[in-house]
Amino acid sequence: MSTVELTKENFDQVVSDNDFVLIDFWASWCGPCRQFAPVYDSVSERHPDLVFAKVDTEAQQELAAAFEIRSIPTLMIVRDNVAVFSQPGALPETALEDVIGQARKLDMDEVRKSVQEQQKAPEGNQP
Repeated sequence: MSTVELTKENFDQVVSDNDFVLIDFWASWCGPCRQFAPVYDSVSERHPDLVFAKVDTEAQQELAAAFEIRSIPTLMIVRDNVAVFSQPGALPETALEDVIGQARKLDMDEVRKSVQEQQKAPEGNQP
């Protein structure tokens, strides 16, 4: 499957219409981004049930800012409208496969419960 180019216009629809979306935040001038691109494309072909998307941080600065992208490439995984993974740096193919495997195994009911508990916790109650 080819990757989907995400823009501020289609982002919400793509993420809400799909249960599992991988997002590569990248830029054309970024050497590590160019090195990661063929890895990302290769892995996408082995997972046709997942949506592999890309955000050009130069063209989509509002999206990059909304997700506080400070370093590229950054890989994010969104499952059921919840960001379950976000990490800067170009991953080798085996690491990307491992991250996908771990994200597939997540119990999303538990993840949502954890997110709700974090949202309820008062700020400043850190030990």
